[in-house]
This record gives sequence, structure tokens and C-alpha cells, in this order.
Amino acid sequence: MTHVEGLDRITFRPGVMQGQACIRGSRVTVATIVDTVASGRSHAEILAHYPYLEGEDIEQALHFAAMKVRGQEYELQAS
Repeated sequence: MTHVEGLDRITFRPGVMQGQACIRGSRVTVATIVDTVASGRSHAEILAHYPYLEGEDIEQALHFAAMKVRGQEYELQAS
């Protein structure tokens, strides 16, 4: 498993969710979190739906998405 340098809650695992960016080794993808925020759900609603997540997971997912939109490079680190 690898994670994004500086964003230790964003992980990648080959063979899990087709290698997409996920939250802390779970099967919850960054895209799912971003889509849920975009649909108008609050952080509290997301955390209630995914009780194993924490607020920092949502914040890092949004930060990672912003990096991708800007085309910013990121490095992966072994976890």
C-alpha cells in the first residue's frame, strides 16, 4: 500500500477499487467523498454514513482532489 506524501490518509492499493485513491486503506474512494460533498452533504452526514472515517479524512480527500484539478504532481510513499 502507498500513500500520498503529506496526505497520509490517501492510499492506493493495487487490486482494490481498481487502484483508485482511497481513504486510509478502505474501499471509500476520494471520488466518492468529493461527489458526496458536491451533492450537498455535510461533513457530519458523511461521517454518520461512514462511521469509520474521521473529519481529517474528508479534508485530505478534498485537498487531494484540489491537487489533481490543479495538475499538481505528488509523490507516493510506501506505508
